[in-house]
Amino acid sequence: MVHNFVDHKFVNYRYFVYFCIRKTIYQAIMNRAFVYGMSVEGENFTDREKETKRLKLDFENGINVILISPRRMGKSSIVKKVKTEITDPAIKVVFMDIYDCRNEYDFYNRFASVLMKETATRADQIIDNIKRFLVRLTPKIAFSPEPMSEMSLSLGITPQNYQPEEILQLPELIAKEQGVHLIICIDEFQQIGEFEDSLTVQKRLRGIWQHQRHVSYCLFGSKKHLMTRLFQNRKMPFYQFGEMMYLDKIPTADWVAFICSRFDSQGKQISEELARRICNTVENHSSYVQQLAWNVLAETEKETTEQDFENGLQALLAQCSGLFEQHIYGLTSYQLNFIRAICNGVHRDFGSKAILEEYNLGSKSNISRIKAALQDRELIEITPDGVFLEDPVFKLWLKKGSR
Repeated sequence: MVHNFVDHKFVNYRYFVYFCIRKTIYQAIMNRAFVYGMSVEGENFTDREKETKRLKLDFENGINVILISPRRMGKSSIVKKVKTEITDPAIKVVFMDIYDCRNEYDFYNRFASVLMKETATRADQIIDNIKRFLVRLTPKIAFSPEPMSEMSLSLGITPQNYQPEEILQLPELIAKEQGVHLIICIDEFQQIGEFEDSLTVQKRLRGIWQHQRHVSYCLFGSKKHLMTRLFQNRKMPFYQFGEMMYLDKIPTADWVAFICSRFDSQGKQISEELARRICNTVENHSSYVQQLAWNVLAETEKETTEQDFENGLQALLAQCSGLFEQHIYGLTSYQLNFIRAICNGVHRDFGSKAILEEYNLGSKSNISRIKAALQDRELIEITPDGVFLEDPVFKLWLKKGSR
């Protein structure tokens, strides 16, 4: 249902009902023993005490931060957790996801609409924000019948009504007007690197943002190699834009304590040994630990057995099978052979005669092309220690012959 900004009472009522429903459903989700496939908060958030403390300190002191880690390791969760812990009324944290932004003006529309919504507490304040800062627009607000869908704000920003610099200056203008410091958190920031004429866009963003005194930025994304390229290449505009923070894997001991406590909360028991096996099986990958733990919990009657663990693991592989089939679809025989080599423990020296012949990888010059193609598809990670598959469950699936 779409409305122009005319009847403030109606819009505020819909706004109130909308968020009441969302809050009820959200609380039900957060009461689950294990949560995966989405950002987690409250009791489902595990450890990260050191990183949380540091990120909060950076937020409170206006430091730009770049978060880098492999996908689904908890970047969004830690940012949202810190957002809830900021109690100073002089600091406002704005969170936005630009995953589906495909061009520069997609980004400006998302950037501005989230700013309008998150720097207001009521629908009429959103309207006032737009009237104050985007006077040349006639926006629309939409409430989806789906209670977990976001309230939609359509601004219609185009090159004909607003220049990029005007949109990028909005946070500074709003922060000054409201007497606050704004922290803009942008998830999936690597999308900027996919825009047409991306380098110009990056220069424009950096050129405006680096001079703002009432705004700081937290930039992060799920594609580690693209984020690294944006922020660690000396030739790129965002080089040394802020503090680099790397999220390592949560230690096994912390995961074991968490898993055991969540089983206990459901009236069930799991041994530390089996909880440790859950972690080791998926190499402490945050999302997979939660997913496998949930599968094992679902198999458990009272106390987890070896068979419950095996059933939970098979369920995990089955749940991921469709995704992994897509991973390998369209790969060349050389690329599949390269992945097979990694599964068999080969992580370096792919250009050696013995490995080239054993795994049929073609010529030595072919190796760099294989690596580049697989990295672009986010299937491998290239580290100083060698080349590894990014997804530990994908490796399990391949080794079990699921292909």
